[in-house]
Amino acid sequence: MADPNMVSEVDGKVAVVTGAASGIGRAIAELLVERGAKVVAVDWDEKVSELASESLVALKGDVTVESTADEAVQTAIDRFGKLDLLVNNAGYINYQSVVDTSLEEWEKVMAINSTGYFLFSRAAVKAMIPNKSGAIVNIASYASFFAFKDIAPYAASKGAVAQLTRSLALEAIEHGIRVNAVGSGDVVTNLLNTFRDDGREFLTEHGKAAPIGRSADPREIAEVVAFLASDRASFVVGSIFMVDGGYSVQIA
Repeated sequence: MADPNMVSEVDGKVAVVTGAASGIGRAIAELLVERGAKVVAVDWDEKVSELASESLVALKGDVTVESTADEAVQTAIDRFGKLDLLVNNAGYINYQSVVDTSLEEWEKVMAINSTGYFLFSRAAVKAMIPNKSGAIVNIASYASFFAFKDIAPYAASKGAVAQLTRSLALEAIEHGIRVNAVGSGDVVTNLLNTFRDDGREFLTEHGKAAPIGRSADPREIAEVVAFLASDRASFVVGSIFMVDGGYSVQIA
């Protein structure tokens, strides 16, 4: 029998989820709606409109633009009356050596993976402060702490997410707002498809090097996000909750 506390853990909450058209973001948005939340799903991809329902507003927009963050938060308030949860998930990765990476590409990675998280977090905290409650969950990475060759911009951006999480957590908790992050490992998504045709297959194979011996399904990350968003995680503040199949604790 399903645990009623689990299946209703976000019932009645209102969330903004970025990068929601596919992958981890889509899984998060769908799971939150399944468990009783109302969601504003944000993505630059038109496919985000496929999620639209009475419980979900699809918003096409660029997360690196200040007005998109403000619009998403205001939409949550106008449509559903409040904002309880922000999930910063939108992400982008390139795969080049530092010497081959252009300034434009560096700035693109940092803008989506770091600046966008700042813009949405700032807008969300402003809306949450009057209610003295709320939660922010950032999708970080095992690359927040270590790296592989040829992903320097991505690793740097995810390191920034980890530190934004910790610093904002200290500022926000005095207003009853909890800020945490998920340190995601290999998840089978379309993240790598911008530079290789076999992105999903590569992620599937790469995950086999983790102690668990496999990559994650996006739903497995969404489950942890739902927990961190819920009142069951009421004492979790400023944590980078590693969900990487043990990748980050092995030496070899």
